[in-house]
Amino acid sequence: MDRPTEIKPASGKLGVLLPGFGAVATTFVAGVEAARQGLASPIGSLTQMNTIRLGKRTDNNTPLIKEFVPLAGMEDLVFGTWDPIPDDGYASALNAGVLHKENHLDPIKDFLSSIKPMKAAFSPDYVKKLDGPNRKTGTKFEQAEEIRGDIRRFKEENGCDRAVMVWCASTEIFLRPGATHETIESFEAAMKADDETIAPSMLYAYAAIMEGVPYANGAPNLSADIPALEELAKQKGVPIGGKDFKTGQTLMKTILAPGFKTRMLGLSGWFSTNILGNRDGEVLDDPESFKTKEESKLGALEHILQPDLYPELYGNMYHKVRINYYPPRGDNKEGWDNIDIFGWMGYHMQIKVGPGPGALSRPRGTCRHERHSGVAVLLLQGPADRARALPGARHLHPALEAQEHASLDDGRGDGHSPRRGVLRLTPLRHEVGCACRGHPRRRRGSHDDDGIAALWAPVPMARVEE
Repeated sequence: MDRPTEIKPASGKLGVLLPGFGAVATTFVAGVEAARQGLASPIGSLTQMNTIRLGKRTDNNTPLIKEFVPLAGMEDLVFGTWDPIPDDGYASALNAGVLHKENHLDPIKDFLSSIKPMKAAFSPDYVKKLDGPNRKTGTKFEQAEEIRGDIRRFKEENGCDRAVMVWCASTEIFLRPGATHETIESFEAAMKADDETIAPSMLYAYAAIMEGVPYANGAPNLSADIPALEELAKQKGVPIGGKDFKTGQTLMKTILAPGFKTRMLGLSGWFSTNILGNRDGEVLDDPESFKTKEESKLGALEHILQPDLYPELYGNMYHKVRINYYPPRGDNKEGWDNIDIFGWMGYHMQIKVGPGPGALSRPRGTCRHERHSGVAVLLLQGPADRARALPGARHLHPALEAQEHASLDDGRGDGHSPRRGVLRLTPLRHEVGCACRGHPRRRRGSHDDDGIAALWAPVPMARVEE
């Protein structure tokens, strides 16, 4: 592809083809239809809500991206899916448990029910905690050819001028690129031989490229990012991309890590843990699927921080990731991060990122009727460093000091005036008349027996005091 290919105008219907029709895909599809019917706003959509600045800032010329770039409108999207579980969109969305049934699913029930998944190219050898009867048969090459037929038939039946494909299925087991992935010839031969190094997602990527359909991978597993399919995409002039949606904990890493690097702050270690109870959590409970996710999460920091270029800052960082399947949590995924950084003259600091107490088990001494959600970000410096404390770091107060602070209206004594840059949490307040057992006598704050002050706060979780 030596010169740019012709970009066709965004006219007519656009087919959106989704391998996988579980929580991710049904939430996406339902959200688009809800927005089309005026039941919800497309919050989080770059194309629908973001603007682009033209000229100088003072020109005040900032049209919406969708008004400046010729893109298909949401009213032009038509959805097609594949999944080994034959549930229609409404049944699948109900089972996923992400969206509110009465508010967001029932009003669009007819639309969701009309979307039924095609037979999937699927094997439990690659996603070991999942299976279903709605599966294709034959060799992997035959299945890939059948997917190509599905694409052509879908476009014809729905009057689509163009189509795109986005992998929304579960994370496959960890695979490394090998000889079968080197050339188009070796790849096609491996498909015909049912080689175990050819995963189902690769069949979809191959079929999409062969049909001139752009392909994006929303999972971290090896898919279109192999030499054979990259070369095929170049020959056909088809865009490919993607390596996990990165909408959760990895998103936080891609936000925070560039900040550390920009300020030249060192990183000693980053510990991340997640609990989730949906189908994704069950799939990732398998060590081989988790390995794929782990490699993606670990690789994000390496790519951003460039430890080879900045060995003094990032050469010895320790990165640990844990994902645990916990059915009671359902689709309400929770994640915590402990980040150890160091700054000026090598002094160490610690950052905690986690869910607000409304998403956690009720902490001791708080009201069980209070349900606050949000994310807490704390910058901490341990008491061992008190004599050489860095400006702006917040001490962990021993229990006696915590009692003293909590007994005051503003939670701080005269000798503890706020310093610039200090993160301070606003403790929970109980409503008048609350009769919960274990209600603390102090109006604000509590402390644990280990001598560390326990501060819990509703949204806004924290503020920087100036």
